Amino acid sequence: MLKFLFSLMFISGLIVFSSKRKHMLLMLLSLEFVVLSLYLSMFIYIGMMGYEYFFCMIFLSMSVCEGALGLSILVSIIRSYGNDYVMSFTSLW
Repeated sequence: MLKFLFSLMFISGLIVFSSKRKHMLLMLLSLEFVVLSLYLSMFIYIGMMGYEYFFCMIFLSMSVCEGALGLSILVSIIRSYGNDYVMSFTSLW
């Protein structure tokens, strides 16, 4: 049952990521949701097997660094272009 729930969370995060590709903020939020679903599934799996949670802490710290980097890029884009629409960036054309 938990595998189905975490798979549903992962797939729904990917669907939102692919459908909301116009806004950078929504893309970052859906990526964080995918990372959160992966973290929860890994945490439950490692807990069921009786292993140590050291790898979960490494994964969590890497995902926090990824989120902070994405947020700083988003702030830089909004300061440069005034919005977070992906198609309005002149560097893509």
